[in-house]
Amino acid sequence: MNKAIILAGGQGKRMKADIPKPLFKVLGEPMLEWVITACSAAGINDICVVKGFRGEMIDEYLGGRCRTVLQAERLGTGHAVMQAVPFLQEDDSDNTLVLCGDAPFIDPVTIEEALVIHKQQGNAVTVITAELDDPKGYGRVIRTASGISGIVEHKDASEEQRLIREVNSGAYWFRTADLIELLGKITNDNSQNEYYLTDTVSIAIAEGKNAGAYKSENPEIILGANDRKDLLALNDIARRAVIEKHLVNGVEFLCTDGVIIERSVEIGVGTQILPGTILRRGTKVGSNCVIGPNTVVECSMIGDNVTLNTVQVYDSSVESDVKVGPYVHIRPGSTIKSGAKIGDFVEIKNSTIGEKTAVAHLAYLGDSDIGRKVNIGCGTVTVNYDGVAKSRCVIGDNCFIGCNTNLIAPIKLGKAVYTAAGTTVTRDVPDYALAIERGQLKVNEGYTLRKLKKQK
Repeated sequence: MNKAIILAGGQGKRMKADIPKPLFKVLGEPMLEWVITACSAAGINDICVVKGFRGEMIDEYLGGRCRTVLQAERLGTGHAVMQAVPFLQEDDSDNTLVLCGDAPFIDPVTIEEALVIHKQQGNAVTVITAELDDPKGYGRVIRTASGISGIVEHKDASEEQRLIREVNSGAYWFRTADLIELLGKITNDNSQNEYYLTDTVSIAIAEGKNAGAYKSENPEIILGANDRKDLLALNDIARRAVIEKHLVNGVEFLCTDGVIIERSVEIGVGTQILPGTILRRGTKVGSNCVIGPNTVVECSMIGDNVTLNTVQVYDSSVESDVKVGPYVHIRPGSTIKSGAKIGDFVEIKNSTIGEKTAVAHLAYLGDSDIGRKVNIGCGTVTVNYDGVAKSRCVIGDNCFIGCNTNLIAPIKLGKAVYTAAGTTVTRDVPDYALAIERGQLKVNEGYTLRKLKKQK
């Protein structure tokens, strides 16, 4: 079985944060997750992550999905892979992929095609490379007629070698048995006193083993993040790539300012995404919608022909032909049924809003089940919390809830119930009834004149 080792022990001091560098996020996902996803998409699921700085955070994030080993001291990339030797020895009959956990743009096509070349050439090690317009700072790959002769770091390269644009990505395929053997032969006899994984290439060649290189068509596999500036650049690249994918699929963008769409998001044909829209993990948007401006949708299902104008939606479902906004907050556990209209300054939490129901403005509906064709008046509040427990309100079909109605849960309103403006409802109301609860109005004539006269 093919294996993968992902190096994720870096601290990233220049990030100025107390978390492992591979856990910094690109488009909402840790860089480590991008690398794991690429492995899985290429059919590699036997993965060992080498952790180091704050390794417990790596374990907590992975939740047991991958094996982990600890590199207690950071003594180079070769030393990091050495920590995974017991993992390799469990089955050394196939091949092992070594990747960097802070290089998120490795892709499954590159992984798969590099493995094909690795096997065809019978290599002990195959370096995955890319060609850059500006290769400054990267190790140059020195090719020969039969493979490669080694990797020369930029600082050690001759003027002629520095003209080479093919560079080492830091990703490799090894025959697993050869990797175990080569790791036992690398030394730290260098200025940094570190064990370099690149030394396995020269050792393999010196021993008469085949070493080759596969040049990826994706130069972005080289990219990583050493500081916040690099991380911003990675996010910009990923953001543009996702938007381009959706453009090809028939999604419309009038302007991409402030638009962030995570890579797991699905969007239907003909939908228009307006500036300031953020679509996060697990979101699916239907066809012919208008999303934005200034809208956030996270882990939610949006139907066809939906308008979300300055709306935030979390862990909820908005069915087709719904108009929402502006300034609406739909909190987790909510469902907005087809044809409903939610107007400005409305908050909905853990509630179902029935088909063609209208919540025009200035309302809070929490822990409620609201039927079809209901009108919710301005200022309506479902009073769902008594300081100890939360209770539900049920409102039947065709109800008319007057302005400034308070519905004290638990309570049930039957079909076509009306509530008078300003009413506080504290018990169930039967079908077709009017609920009215008001104190007696008192009018004190001449009050203002007397008041003003005293002030003067």
